[in-house]
Amino acid sequence: MPESESMEARAEGFRTAHAKIKREIAKVIVGHDDIVEGVLTCLFIGGHALLEGVPGLGKTLLVRTLADAIDLDFNRIQFTPDLMPADIIGTNMVMELDDGRRVFEFQPGPIFSQIVLADEINRATPKTQSAMLEAMQERSVTVGGKVHRLKAPFFVMATQNPIEQEGTYPLPEAQLDRFLLKLVVGYSSREELSEILDRTTKRTTARAEKVIDAETMLEMQELVREVLVAPNVQDYAIRLALATHPKGPFAAPATNQYIRWGSSPRGVQTMVLAAKVRALLEGRYNVGYEDLRRVYLPSLRHRVLLNFEAQAEGIDPDDVLVKLIEMVPEKAESRAAVA
Repeated sequence: MPESESMEARAEGFRTAHAKIKREIAKVIVGHDDIVEGVLTCLFIGGHALLEGVPGLGKTLLVRTLADAIDLDFNRIQFTPDLMPADIIGTNMVMELDDGRRVFEFQPGPIFSQIVLADEINRATPKTQSAMLEAMQERSVTVGGKVHRLKAPFFVMATQNPIEQEGTYPLPEAQLDRFLLKLVVGYSSREELSEILDRTTKRTTARAEKVIDAETMLEMQELVREVLVAPNVQDYAIRLALATHPKGPFAAPATNQYIRWGSSPRGVQTMVLAAKVRALLEGRYNVGYEDLRRVYLPSLRHRVLLNFEAQAEGIDPDDVLVKLIEMVPEKAESRAAVA
């Protein structure tokens, strides 16, 4: 994007691109506005999204529709218990040359795409799930000591079933932390179900059209990082993350009672970046306190590990995080957190 172009014009382009993608998704997906917003937030930041919900709620359809609306390479990986790491990242294979010599040649797996749908990711074993770690963090794959770079932009959009379901394996904490947001997909309302039936039980089926390309997506990601964050707002984000650390100086009573492990630094990074997207969509070029509160739950719900007491009482991470939001003041009494 030209350097001479004003911030206002670039921000307007950001909102236009966002609206175009939402409009195409709405042709296929009924409702779930907060989930769509969360997935688009991940795209415009350059992070990965984890969608959790019982089968049949449209998680896979949403990701496929998103791929239809963006001019990027797309691959789907169906995770099953017998899936092996090489089935995801690829492997070195013996190839015979014209002169009869044999050499190893790397055959890339389906991870070598720009949008990767990891469908029902928690139905594979932890060993196979861990094959995604390097790709998600480093945007590269190492096979046989050689590093293979992934094409930018690169997104993993994963769906998972609730871990209480039969045949699922919990995702490793290290992998969960690599997802920018965890979005919980709920049931459709009566009106939404009626619209779904109208769209899916008739002869014609709508399909999203491509409205944005890779270059535009990369420009939007750069713009997001230019949004300003005042020191006091940044400190509020830091204290929100530190409030999840048991026995820490900012821990709330609910933290010490129910949380075993708190958020990593990626949690506060995610909050700030997601809040920047919210600010841009509302026509502002600086992050406010409310922007952080709106992205707090999807940013941290998969980054806190509850203890046995919380599990025994049927308390989930959202229950604890809501209490923390209520207890952390916008303005700190002390600047010790910034030191």
